[in-house]
Amino acid sequence: MLCTRLTNARILTLDPHHPVARDLGIWRGRIVGVDEAVTALPAREVVDLQGATVLPGFIDSHVHLAWAGLKARTPSIAPCTRIEDILAVVDEAARRPAPPGAWLDIAGYDQRALGRHLTAAELDRVSHGRKILLMHDSGHACVVNTAVLDLLPAEVEHEEGFLAESAMTAARRLRLPYSQEELADAIEHAARACLTEGITACAEAGIGGGLLGHSPVELGAYQLLRDRGRLPLRVQLMASGDTLRTRAVHPDDGFTQALDLGLRTGFGDDWLSLGALKIYTDGGMMARTAALTSPYEGTDGNTGRFQDAPDRLARLIIDGHLAGWQLAVHAIGDRAADLALDALERAQKLKPRPDARHRIEHAGLVRPDQLPRFAALGVSAVVQPNFLRYFGDDYAMVMGERRAGWMYRGRGFLDHGVTLVGSSDRPVTDGSPLRAIQFMVERASVSGRIVGGDEGIDVAEAVRAYTVAGAHACRWDDTAGSLSPGKRADLVVLGDDPHRVDPARIGDIEIVTTYVDGRDTREALPA
Repeated sequence: MLCTRLTNARILTLDPHHPVARDLGIWRGRIVGVDEAVTALPAREVVDLQGATVLPGFIDSHVHLAWAGLKARTPSIAPCTRIEDILAVVDEAARRPAPPGAWLDIAGYDQRALGRHLTAAELDRVSHGRKILLMHDSGHACVVNTAVLDLLPAEVEHEEGFLAESAMTAARRLRLPYSQEELADAIEHAARACLTEGITACAEAGIGGGLLGHSPVELGAYQLLRDRGRLPLRVQLMASGDTLRTRAVHPDDGFTQALDLGLRTGFGDDWLSLGALKIYTDGGMMARTAALTSPYEGTDGNTGRFQDAPDRLARLIIDGHLAGWQLAVHAIGDRAADLALDALERAQKLKPRPDARHRIEHAGLVRPDQLPRFAALGVSAVVQPNFLRYFGDDYAMVMGERRAGWMYRGRGFLDHGVTLVGSSDRPVTDGSPLRAIQFMVERASVSGRIVGGDEGIDVAEAVRAYTVAGAHACRWDDTAGSLSPGKRADLVVLGDDPHRVDPARIGDIEIVTTYVDGRDTREALPA
């Protein structure tokens, strides 16, 4: 007997053997079959979907759940566009009861609307004895007051309280770690938001260290949720590259850097597992720190920056490959992509691993000559289409006309045989896969500006980026990405078919419900 049979639906399976179905059978969290294989079978529950469209659950292959959950509960200065308004928000938050010298985190900082960065001196006027940290929305910078600057080592560089990349990390580490209980609550909050957007699985892009780690024992927060039955969707965790340590392993093992106990990609189960090793090479476009080969337009020769010396970054990439990790290399600028591709090529020559499935996270600016290199190395491009949907006007301006079409590519990757993977980088911007799919087709920012129109792809290709390609990037091919017999019963029920509506309507399609492990998640969501 089936546990559940979904019927009277337009089920788009993404399985080439049976691409469209009307019925789908579920038993113990797995798909038994579709149509004639299940229609006559008895079921404990039969759900009439009344013609709704069903797709495999969306996979968001690059998120920051803990950061998203914490940010949602943090005082925010968005959408303030005047410095005096920002300072008023900070002033009000700093006056709230707290121990002397306590930290005050503020979210929503973005200098672009202000025309310049805030300064420590300005924050000092409204600090009221608190340590203030304004987190940049990109996750690559912050502004702090003098109380924080006084605690930083003398060698940490800043610009009147503005700290970027490694300098920001130094400031954040002064106030870390968060407790596992606090992180667990934040993760659950963000994960439930994912469910409402049709996301059934995601990859957490860097825990335990790096720019956005929240605790050296961060994995434990996810295990708390798993143990208590509070993990709402499937999560794959990327360990930050700086969590590797030199280990006295046997010479025959062929590597010297490893996580404790030799843990690496693949450890875990269907709900919680260890994925790629996350390695940051450069910064971000919002903060103007992504590493470019030519300067940002309108700047005095600014070409961004690397997170560390290029040779050390390359060595970390190579060491991770030798130790058996899948690698997720953050590279937004084209200069950073050169570094990543060069290091991955060297690593594969030292120890060929044809199915390593290394990934370049963001691939924000990729020159035409770099596309064949992605393909030759079998590297996936894990892009964030909503970056251009919401920031495309600004990004196109700072890249200039010649480079605007190279950003967050679609068609260029697919035409070269590169696996194109969709993701959000939540909470940097909107996490909705449907709105991202709409952008991938239209290439239109919210203002209506077309950004790299030649990079547009069709709806089926965009849907695939959030399903089949996401499963490939996370090494879930056998269990996710399509609605095939034996795979997880993770799916999203939509109010309309994105293939059949005007592309401008895709982002507004209703998410009727999301099923994870064969269960309707509406039953578990708070009222």
